[in-house]
Amino acid sequence: MILTITMNPSVDIGYSFDSFLIGQVNRVLDVSKTAGGKGLNVTRVLKSLQAPVTATGVLGGELGMFIRSELQKIDVVEDFLTINKPTRNCIAVMHDSGYQTEILEPGPTLTKHEGETFLLHLESLLSKDITTVTVSGSLPKGLAEDFYVDVVKRINKKGAKCLLDTSNQALVKVLESDIKPSIIKPNLEELEALLNQSLSSIDDQISALHHELFNGVDIIVLSKGKQGALVRWKDTIYEVTLPKVTAVNPVGSGDATVAGLAFSIEQQLDSDACIKTAMTAGVLNAMEKQTGAIDHSRFNEIYEKISLTKLS
Repeated sequence: MILTITMNPSVDIGYSFDSFLIGQVNRVLDVSKTAGGKGLNVTRVLKSLQAPVTATGVLGGELGMFIRSELQKIDVVEDFLTINKPTRNCIAVMHDSGYQTEILEPGPTLTKHEGETFLLHLESLLSKDITTVTVSGSLPKGLAEDFYVDVVKRINKKGAKCLLDTSNQALVKVLESDIKPSIIKPNLEELEALLNQSLSSIDDQISALHHELFNGVDIIVLSKGKQGALVRWKDTIYEVTLPKVTAVNPVGSGDATVAGLAFSIEQQLDSDACIKTAMTAGVLNAMEKQTGAIDHSRFNEIYEKISLTKLS
């Protein structure tokens, strides 16, 4: 069973306009509302891959109830901790032939007690048949920057594989601790910020994947958008080349990649198959309008077009 954790979920609202005029009335052409947050994108893709998955995190208020109802519609098992504070909205305004302007609410501020309560809730979930856990996205306000250290510690104690997909200090605190996740998935911009250096060449990127900060992390997937990826799988470096496709909405492709990794690790596939499955899920997501969605009927077609080259 795979468990997905989303500590700062949202209701994602999409507004579409031909043009967006500041200081004037703008009439929306199309509206979409979905259960959002990186971990819930992962959850939906896992469901599309027919993986056994349970979603958890924290939810509150009417928006939290909306997210629960959206997950129930697609038969996702959820076991979120309920808090007495409203879940946030995140608004994306699509306008002027391809521009996207985002308006992100901060979300609830959690107390230390609520954080501790979630950790107890997590321990209860981990007592079940959980073998792989994805931890995705930012932390809500109020929780310590090292909160994910406590989360990863509990996952490791269970003996489950932990895929951590976060950034900034939440990631730094984990990597600087003695508690390491099994897998991380930074993009190039995040890796450069993490190491405070420019990584313009592939040699620089390969060297970065062997940085001492990542000691103890088994797998690093460095995603580079349509340019593919570099993967350090233990001591082996792979370069991934992606097929050219018509991208409709690349948002959430990194989350789909995490879902593909979690699925293939749960299935105990070999390294090549794990990487190709993950990249296939990411490409398929980019081909769909909805975030965190894939057309499973095209899986084999895209999978066969993913190219792996072992560099070392």
